[in-house]
Amino acid sequence: MASNTIGTDGVVLRDARSRYRTEKREENGAHGAYDAEIRRSGGTPRTEVDVQRAAAPADVAELLGSDGEVVVRARKMYDGDRLIQLATTYIPVDVAQAAGIEQVDTGVGGIISRMREAGFDQGTEATEDVALRAATADEANALGLQAGASVLTINHVGRAEDGRVVEVTQHVLSDGWKLRYSVPLA
Repeated sequence: MASNTIGTDGVVLRDARSRYRTEKREENGAHGAYDAEIRRSGGTPRTEVDVQRAAAPADVAELLGSDGEVVVRARKMYDGDRLIQLATTYIPVDVAQAAGIEQVDTGVGGIISRMREAGFDQGTEATEDVALRAATADEANALGLQAGASVLTINHVGRAEDGRVVEVTQHVLSDGWKLRYSVPLA
């Protein structure tokens, strides 16, 4: 079963059931889940990355247990020339340093693979909260939306096996996405 595809109608299927598995993130030398899913679909992934140290927003700082500086990886994610996602990841400085992920290119498998190699394995589960909200002016401008248009957000929280939050990623998706999740029934 293909885990992520871009249909002929331009809709991206983001399959949360498998996108973070190591073999999916690293498939054919991909540099993370997004790169792998777009390649698998036949698309052309391209990402513009800005890495810097800054203070995290209050809600993220609370999750990370940090009121100081964190490493911020802000990304614009494209399929070819089409911008389809904005993603901002916040990582504690000590984790980013140990994992060597303060550079733009984090290599095959992306930051989750680098964290695992550095002893910050995120184990078998992450938490993702999905919400619909109005785009900020900057988001609307970047994604080519009208002011106030709705965007889908996914707040991804990754914890190391000891329970420490080592990554908070805020995804912003405009029109054209389909999300797939599985939940236990018993």
